[in-house]
Amino acid sequence: MKKKFRKSIGSDTPTLVYFYAPWCVPCKLMRPVVEQVIGEYPEILNYIEIDVEIKKGIVKRYKIKGVPTLILFQNGTPLWRHTGVIPIEDIKMTLKEHI
Repeated sequence: MKKKFRKSIGSDTPTLVYFYAPWCVPCKLMRPVVEQVIGEYPEILNYIEIDVEIKKGIVKRYKIKGVPTLILFQNGTPLWRHTGVIPIEDIKMTLKEHI
């Protein structure tokens, strides 16, 4: 997973990383929103989900303090970050700025 994660976030193609926890109610609300967004950009956006209970090294490295958290990476650099529930329109607007 670490190699796949590093390769994906290091790509020229933007990668949206969704940090979540299985017990997190806001994460359950955000999942369909994130899946809809990913479905609208399948050719130009990579996507990875990170369970914060399992991938603690990645969580520590990117200082994930709350879930859900979305981070948009390109070429290994975080371009955008949001913690908490966010409307789909705001995610789309952010992606349009960076894609």
